[in-house]
Amino acid sequence: MHPAPSVIIFTSLSGIGFGLLFFLGLGLPAPTAWAAFVFFVIAYLLAVGGLLASTFHLGHPERFLKAFSQWRSSWLSREAWLSIAALITMAIYGAGLVFYGVAIAPLGWIGALLSIATIYATSMIYAQLKTVPRWNTPLTSLLFVVVALAGGALLSANINAAMMFLLATGVIQVAYWIGGDQALRKSGTTLGTATGLGKDGEVRAFEPPHTGTNYLLREFVHVVGRKHAAKLRIISLILMIGTPILALSLTFNHVTASIAVITHVAGVFVSRWLFFAQAEHVVGLYYGKR
Repeated sequence: MHPAPSVIIFTSLSGIGFGLLFFLGLGLPAPTAWAAFVFFVIAYLLAVGGLLASTFHLGHPERFLKAFSQWRSSWLSREAWLSIAALITMAIYGAGLVFYGVAIAPLGWIGALLSIATIYATSMIYAQLKTVPRWNTPLTSLLFVVVALAGGALLSANINAAMMFLLATGVIQVAYWIGGDQALRKSGTTLGTATGLGKDGEVRAFEPPHTGTNYLLREFVHVVGRKHAAKLRIISLILMIGTPILALSLTFNHVTASIAVITHVAGVFVSRWLFFAQAEHVVGLYYGKR
């Protein structure tokens, strides 16, 4: 699929932001006064900034409020409601820390659960799509949640948790790639099923359906060379997993912490670009694309 920058920014930054809110809600750490203010500002800039970036991918951004009306059937709508609930809950919890030095623990726990639920809802926007076999797997949601927790642990300076979630991210990311490379073939979708002509025998395309481009080709068909994808996967793992773990293994200070966070975020961006660029929508079969 077409890797739109707005969606890459949205899924990367909002996830890390809500990941940080998760740890703040659990009191890991439990800052007060100005320290708490800084932590919450960072979390909200990432979470809200990512959510705002997603509106740029809407056909009619001015109609974004309509997204709240379809919560019964739409994961996008559920994500909208959960994100608002999480942000409001954590704002109240954060106000207690900033202005009164008081941590209302039950409120923080609720905010943490809502933050994780928001990340899960974001992942389900993609994981529910049977038309994109690479996404249609539980590993998609697991990957979104674990990546968010790894980023949140890094930003909250929870070194042990960060190490654990970074390693988990690496394992799940590799498993997702391995399974994803076979997903379209295992789905049973072919040019015959895509065109509806398979019942008459093997279907082969000898000419494209039309000579020009269209919306489907622009949005749902994006071909990435295998060698190019392999290089980007290695770069992603080095930046997202390897470098942060190496930085955290050294003496912890502001420099090593900054390197760990910056390289991790850069790696997440590469991973998310591949997440979208390598997602083979079955409509591509109609156009002879694999």
